[in-house]
Amino acid sequence: GWPLSVFMTAEGKPFFAGTYFPRHSRMGMPGFVDLLHHLGRLWRDDRQKLLQAGDQVTSLLQGMKVQSSPFETADTMLLEKAFQQLQESYDRRHGGFGFSPKFPTVHNLTFLLRWYRRGGDRQALEMVEKTLEGMRKGGMFDQLGFGFHRYSVDEKWLVPHFEKMLYDQAMLLMVYTEAWQLTGKTFYSQDVNEIVDYLAGSMTAPEGAFYAAEDADSEGEEGRFYVWTSTEIKEHLGVETGDLFCRYFNITAAGNFEKGTSIPHLTTSLAVFAEAEQRSEEDVKSQLEKARKILLGIRDQRVHPLKDDKIITSWNGLMIAALAKAGRAFNQPEFIRRAVQAADFLLARLQRPDGGLWRRFRQGEAGHHGCLDDYAFLVWGLTELFNATHESRWLEEALKLTGRMNELFWDESGGRFFFTASDTEQLLVRPVEQVDGAIPAGNSVAAYILLYLGRLTGNPELEERGDRAVNAGLSGAKTHPEACTHLLSALDFLLGPGKELVIAGSGDDPVAKEMLDIAQSQFQPTLVTIFCPSGKQKDDLARLIPFLQTLPAGNGQTRAYLCEQFACQAAITDTDELRRALEH
Repeated sequence: GWPLSVFMTAEGKPFFAGTYFPRHSRMGMPGFVDLLHHLGRLWRDDRQKLLQAGDQVTSLLQGMKVQSSPFETADTMLLEKAFQQLQESYDRRHGGFGFSPKFPTVHNLTFLLRWYRRGGDRQALEMVEKTLEGMRKGGMFDQLGFGFHRYSVDEKWLVPHFEKMLYDQAMLLMVYTEAWQLTGKTFYSQDVNEIVDYLAGSMTAPEGAFYAAEDADSEGEEGRFYVWTSTEIKEHLGVETGDLFCRYFNITAAGNFEKGTSIPHLTTSLAVFAEAEQRSEEDVKSQLEKARKILLGIRDQRVHPLKDDKIITSWNGLMIAALAKAGRAFNQPEFIRRAVQAADFLLARLQRPDGGLWRRFRQGEAGHHGCLDDYAFLVWGLTELFNATHESRWLEEALKLTGRMNELFWDESGGRFFFTASDTEQLLVRPVEQVDGAIPAGNSVAAYILLYLGRLTGNPELEERGDRAVNAGLSGAKTHPEACTHLLSALDFLLGPGKELVIAGSGDDPVAKEMLDIAQSQFQPTLVTIFCPSGKQKDDLARLIPFLQTLPAGNGQTRAYLCEQFACQAAITDTDELRRALEH
């Protein structure tokens, strides 16, 4: 992105800031070089003026501290208001929100899925589905190598900014998983597998964690690595297959991008295309897939965009959460293995001796004290990993990091979290970020995980703090709740109706496995599912979730207990009965 330049005194008081400076002055815009000379002269000849400006800016910043007050109407009315605001900005023709540039804004989509689940408003689901389909079919998606680009510069999802970010892959992996859980459509399961394929091929470090990003440019041109001419396609595939590929992916002689090149994208489904070709869908699919792999091999010989090979704690936390969520939903051990591998690396190399976190790792070196996002997002990942593996060590690590997060970031007077830690360099003002951006705000995620872990473990102190964090965030979202949709997803969880499902039995029992599959394949955002094994494993887990100690012995038979407020109904031993119970 464009660099933000801030000039400040030795005491850290800023007196000038700006961005979007060209190198030299032109068309009325001050150039960066000229600006440096001008500020240098002022510093030498009129320093007092700059020092006074620094004092004024500092005073202004310190006076801008956001005040929070309890939000007294934290109910479904606020959820409905956010839904109505998203309706107003929704692009009914192409999906997504606003016009151009158009971003994925995944937390809007996950919120809409929860609003649909709560009230059955069909338009909420339609908004999500049209957006997900538009992104996947458009140039926003890399049709050859998979993975999503950063955003679309047009409203049609056709021409992307070609950068690929890890956090976008993570959030999109989550929402395509949830869309599949809710609808069962194979379209979404295909998207999930393709994102994971991209991660495996391009974004996984040898250590098992995930790189940060891939650049948009190569050889000085944005998108050069990704675009094709129809002539190139036919040279590599032959005329017949090349022509088929060009028709399906809309690669034309005129092109749809710069210099007569085309961005591969879809305008029809494979079924409709195959029918128009008067061929079977499987036959066309097979030919196109062989062609895709050939072209992918050719493309790999091009000069690749620069890879940002930092391992960033917060973004890896998001990806661990996404892979664990997808792994348990689709019963995919390989997804979970990748999440475990990344989590092991982060805890080994990005955790400080005092239990805190480093922010990034590169070339063998970890550095920079972690911010709120690093703690909250990694706790989210570890919590989802516990849900996927049922291993108590992940829950234990999540609770430890939650304790450190509360120690280092909690603002007792405001009932929310600062972005920077109390044990690191002190800024003029400790910022509080409560509005979602490209990814959810750290406060939104922290509020959710506190509520979730409180429910999971039966810890009222965690739930109370999560409740406070939700209400503090909502106090600033009364007018524009659509700017805080991940916080509203936390509110949705808080409002419930919340239930806990405890499945007690042996992990080797087919009945236990089927019960877990039933629970985990469904979209139940206010349900907490716990698998309680027998023997020592139960004792280890009961240290963290004390109410498990009260479960009656089942004499070797798998039982499921559906609980509300930790008061459990009679044991369920039949899988069909469990399925019916969860549907109500």
